[in-house]
Amino acid sequence: MKIFSYLHYFFYVSFNWNFRIAITIINQEIKGEKKYTIDTTGADELKKLYKQGIDISHATMYMPISYLLLEEIFRQLSFATKKHFLDIGCGKGRAMCVAAYYGYKNITGIDFSKQFCENATNNLKHTQRKFPAINYHVTTVDAMNYEIPATVDCIFLFNPFDVVIMSAVVYNILESAKMYPREIIVAYANPLYEELFLEEGFTEIFHTKEMKYLEAAILKLPALI
Repeated sequence: MKIFSYLHYFFYVSFNWNFRIAITIINQEIKGEKKYTIDTTGADELKKLYKQGIDISHATMYMPISYLLLEEIFRQLSFATKKHFLDIGCGKGRAMCVAAYYGYKNITGIDFSKQFCENATNNLKHTQRKFPAINYHVTTVDAMNYEIPATVDCIFLFNPFDVVIMSAVVYNILESAKMYPREIIVAYANPLYEELFLEEGFTEIFHTKEMKYLEAAILKLPALI
């Protein structure tokens, strides 16, 4: 039953963060999962991937972004053109599913975990019942080697990996922007390596931080001419 997922997640957050944050997050989890009819709650330290021989040294554990913060990000993105939404390190697909509710029809997610990609696909199937017009694609691939599609104009990141991989992702975004000039928006939750983007010409157009770990920045890269 899902109640056990909530309890497990509550104790995990309480132990690793603190009780106050855990109460806030679990309340959001229960309301959000019900509102969007998806199953994305939980924490995963990627031990199964490690046992499978997959290199997790540059990855961070799986934890979904809080619904409160995610919805605030999408409200701030109301100005966006909404051509193609890309979630790099998509996990179980929470951000992609919520993106459909905010008007995105072309939605792509990538993750190096096959199981997470399967979870994300299942959640998107539920979302598509409410929004039949969405076109989604989920791929199991290493972000370092992923070529950013020419149509992508909004990229979502929730601190999915360390500075090594993030540097490669920034490079890949810039290469795509140079090859196919367009404005690109990056919504970056828990933006530990935001400076990598700022150094390459991105501008921060929004920033919020309500409590520790509930932080996000929205960055814009103008069309490169």
